[in-house]
Amino acid sequence: MPSESAAGVPLASATGRWVLACTVLGSGMALLDGTIVNIALPRIGEDLGATLADLQWTVNGYLLTLAGLILLGGGLGDRYGRRKVFVIGVVWFALASAACGAAPGSGVLIAARALQGVGGALLTPGSLALVQSTFRPEDRAKAVGAWSGLGGVAGAVGPFLGGWLVDGPGWRWIFLVNLPLAAAVVAIAVRHVPESRDRTATGSFDVRGAALAALCLAGITYALIAASSHPSWTSVALPAVAGVACGVAFVRTERSREHPMLPLSVFSSRLFTSINVVTLCLYAAIGGVFFILPVQLQIAAGYSALRAGLATLPVTVLMLLLSAPAGALAQRIGPRLPLTVGPLVTAAGLLLLIRLSPDSSSYWVDVLPAVVVQGLGMSLFVAPLTATVLASVDVDHAGIASGVNNAAARVAQLLIVAALPLAVGLSDQAYRSPQKVNDAFSSSMLICAGLCLLAALLAFTLVPKGGLGEEEGATGVLPECRANCGFSAPPLEPGTSGARRQ
Repeated sequence: MPSESAAGVPLASATGRWVLACTVLGSGMALLDGTIVNIALPRIGEDLGATLADLQWTVNGYLLTLAGLILLGGGLGDRYGRRKVFVIGVVWFALASAACGAAPGSGVLIAARALQGVGGALLTPGSLALVQSTFRPEDRAKAVGAWSGLGGVAGAVGPFLGGWLVDGPGWRWIFLVNLPLAAAVVAIAVRHVPESRDRTATGSFDVRGAALAALCLAGITYALIAASSHPSWTSVALPAVAGVACGVAFVRTERSREHPMLPLSVFSSRLFTSINVVTLCLYAAIGGVFFILPVQLQIAAGYSALRAGLATLPVTVLMLLLSAPAGALAQRIGPRLPLTVGPLVTAAGLLLLIRLSPDSSSYWVDVLPAVVVQGLGMSLFVAPLTATVLASVDVDHAGIASGVNNAAARVAQLLIVAALPLAVGLSDQAYRSPQKVNDAFSSSMLICAGLCLLAALLAFTLVPKGGLGEEEGATGVLPECRANCGFSAPPLEPGTSGARRQ
């Protein structure tokens, strides 16, 4: 069994290649899940007789636990061993995936998806932490770049694989495919990946803060979904009030702890706070599009699941190819222009998607131009967004800043999936009607485009032109951000340390 090396592992060594393969396959499972499940939603609803609320919870059950616990997951690896916690996360994710694949009804599927999110919260930060801690300093940047780029390939494969599985052996295999991947990851990790941990980590974890954050999100999410399906005072007001109360308790808890999970002091940076608001807007828009677009393609436009998956492939390919050059551009000219122009271009792509309808006769005319424009816009802002977050705080807070930004994006997607059907009047079994889905889709694209426009306005107004070193504590230096298909969240960058401990 490999032992931890103080000097680090060379990337070109056999151990280095095994570590890279292990971490890419592990994080690839989570990336696949981020793009593959939405393609299967119409078929899941048909097979299980699910309501729209059930489909919303199928997405949000996973996002809820992932967003609530991801800050804690990295800290557990630092304390108890990054390989150990990563392997636990992979096994947990696989067992939950098996439960998803065997679910006899929507209730079991939702519960299993929530458990899957717990596994994701352990393996997602653990994957990058292993790369950072294992490789020697002179190879670390190259290793992270390879990890990020190869992980992007998993994001590109997701829509195609998901559509092929749904149309072929069935939707349950989008979850069962994780089992052989997890088995390979565990076998490689146990045999070839060195263990590492933070020897200085002491004290207890902020479990109360993590629980309150998750309960806050759960209450608000439940209220939004209930409001569109079976609105009543008890089903909407009570969980909403409980969620807000948990949110207030969370803030008070984080203020009172010496080393909280979320140090509220990072929000003293106006730039950091502003960029996270921009992140909320942009990833709410992205989450809304990729929740309802597969439904529109399959229910309204009559696409097969495979065609629906392939329809959005240009977005993934463009992000994989162009996000790194966009990050380099932001380093040269500053982030304000990319963070303004990128959302505007994305909004134009979403408005072009409104042409997609039951009468659409050609993918090349009605879909491809829109997703190409959308992909170009997203490629412009994903890397600069992460770089600006890291540059807005001092180096000691880089890890928590990246983690907060990553979690903010997942929270945005959680809330938009809950709120969008309510906003456009789509509920219960209406998602089975091509005309009702089409009407809701047009309104959804207007809302998502509006969120992108708001993000562009905020970025242009609040992000300084040129350098970022105007605020006290900010590094003012944009770090290199590599190729990434950031559908689910902005990429975690080097320096991420996960949860804080007390």
